Amino acid sequence: MLSFVQFAPTLFLAPWTGSAADRFDRRRLLLVTQPTAAVLSGTLALLTHFDVVTAPLVIVFGLGQGLTTAFSTPAQQALFVSLVAREDVTSAVGLNSMTFNIARAAGPALAGATIGTLGIAAAFAVNSCSYLVFALALVFVRPRRQERPESTRLRDSFDLLRREPRLAVALGIVAAVGFSSDPINTLSPAFAHAFDRPDTTAGYIIGVFGAGAVTAAFVLAGREPSRVRTAITLTILGGGVAAFALSPFLPLALGFLFVAGFGYLASNTSATSFLQLGVAENQRGRIMALWSIAFLGLRPFASLVDGAIAASFGVRAAGVALSIPALVAAALLARWRPQPRPTP
Repeated sequence: MLSFVQFAPTLFLAPWTGSAADRFDRRRLLLVTQPTAAVLSGTLALLTHFDVVTAPLVIVFGLGQGLTTAFSTPAQQALFVSLVAREDVTSAVGLNSMTFNIARAAGPALAGATIGTLGIAAAFAVNSCSYLVFALALVFVRPRRQERPESTRLRDSFDLLRREPRLAVALGIVAAVGFSSDPINTLSPAFAHAFDRPDTTAGYIIGVFGAGAVTAAFVLAGREPSRVRTAITLTILGGGVAAFALSPFLPLALGFLFVAGFGYLASNTSATSFLQLGVAENQRGRIMALWSIAFLGLRPFASLVDGAIAASFGVRAAGVALSIPALVAAALLARWRPQPRPTP
């Protein structure tokens, strides 16, 4: 339930969050959502400190954080592109993805260390401060002047997808990447047990995957999106996850996992860069709202599929099954021949 309320707003509120990112000043919108998230997390820290927190309260605060994430994600994804020149967008997307993966790998470990030494309330307090750091950074950045659209209907974005199938393909790639990488997050403790290791090994599993992703950010910096290269990196992601799940020894499995992490970020960066470069400035918020559905909004469903397969057939079967979306996307992308755009 907690996971659902955190990600459901991203899935169901995209028509409004994307429109808000195009209609309103994105920087000011983030200067509202980030302090709001800080207040929510800070209040939860106080409730935990005084031992008055309950499970329903945690779910309510999780829903509040989900709402702030739903509104901040399209604005944030559209804003950082306006901080760099067009020729640097691919590098910026890669660096943005890299920081996300560093946070995803380091965050749980740092949270565990904070809880172990200072307690749960302190972990919520530190989390609250992290939102304020981002808000402070927003005070100093100066993005390009934002172009406002005449219309902010989400239907306009779907019309754009119909006119430009390449954008729909890119969103499909983002969704496939999200599904195929989910076992590393959702099932890492179960994989640790499958290799006869303690729960703490889950941190190494996530960390090695993140290290492969960080490596991809540096290797591919500045390279324009390519259909053939994206098909290859999707194959690397799917094949790496499947090989990791089937490996009999942990050291060998971690090697495959590093490769999978490389394919994960390379594929996601390529598709995201194409989306960022393929739309006008005044449409970017709504397109990135669709991106947030593909990358974040579908995560609870991927986790449900992971858990169901792992419970019925074992964690290794779940890893192999969830590698299929990336492999299918790679095969379809390799065979796809986009129609040339008509000359005006």
